[in-house]
Amino acid sequence: MSFEDIFGRAPTVVASAPGRVNLLGEHTDYNDGFVLPAAIPQKTTVALRPNQGGEFVVHAADLASESRFGRDTLPGDHFAAYVYGCIRCVMAMGVEVPHLDVHVRSDVPMGVGLSSSAALEVATLRALRELLSLDIDDVRIAQMAQRAEIDFAHVNCGIMDQMASSLADESHMLFLDTRTLERRLVPMPPGAELLVVDSGLSRSLAASAYNTRRAECEAAARALGVPALRDVEDPQRVEALDEPHRRRARHVVSENRRVLTALQGVDAETFGQLMNDSHASLRDDYEVSVPELDRLVALLQSHPSVHGARLTGAGFGGACVALCRAGEARRAGADVVRQYGERGRVLVPVAGGQA
Repeated sequence: MSFEDIFGRAPTVVASAPGRVNLLGEHTDYNDGFVLPAAIPQKTTVALRPNQGGEFVVHAADLASESRFGRDTLPGDHFAAYVYGCIRCVMAMGVEVPHLDVHVRSDVPMGVGLSSSAALEVATLRALRELLSLDIDDVRIAQMAQRAEIDFAHVNCGIMDQMASSLADESHMLFLDTRTLERRLVPMPPGAELLVVDSGLSRSLAASAYNTRRAECEAAARALGVPALRDVEDPQRVEALDEPHRRRARHVVSENRRVLTALQGVDAETFGQLMNDSHASLRDDYEVSVPELDRLVALLQSHPSVHGARLTGAGFGGACVALCRAGEARRAGADVVRQYGERGRVLVPVAGGQA
């Protein structure tokens, strides 16, 4: 149902933001490292209008759910907590935010590692920026979105997802240094396009494992005497660490190097091999893959139209991303899903392609 269907009048402001897929640089953002995401076609759209009812009303069309809350009351509905966090971040700027009717519609798949939460946050903040004439740029939007997720949705996330949703597009990769926020759009490997396939497996362990891996990385950095694993220049240094810190650090250090190698403008075949190496590292050193993801990745990697593939997102389920020959991603996705079974589905047949 539309905003008009729910609230009986047209919205004042409508804004949207895309989900993202990460090509290289997994679990490096909270280690002050380098990432290489791209936007996907799916978006979250937020429509809003001030109301006179004395409370905020958020209707999530795709969940057929509604949440009501005040300025000082964290809503019990998890989806509404993201919206509430964005409102509170704007209020922290000293801006008075009127009570609002908010309508959320999204085709970004939830729970598969494509940053549906970041898309919701960025779309909400874009709508508030327009409604209230806020002087905040897209980088500040991303920073506020990250703060909203950490402080109000209680997810201790890095900055990559929000920066990608706020700054990336479908035709380029966004190189981001998550420490300095240096960033630039870089072209996809020539003659290639992206394919995203959902494994159909819920990421039931992703949240707890994420927190554990983050703590392990922080411990490894302390043992090496560096502020973050991003500061390890000699990969051999990590070999002196105890387990599992040696393997965790080895993944982060090698993953950063893969991003920087891709940034040099490699061809599609080389980029695909970097993706293959990334998945092996995530599987063996970071231990965030599962048999279903490994099988799906293996099917993608063995397809003649695919240059390389890996899991994307936190792991333990969710989606995989593949780099395919231009014009062949749709067929490759159909072939692989047919082999993988009924659980799998193509989420993005073609994204970011360049002939």
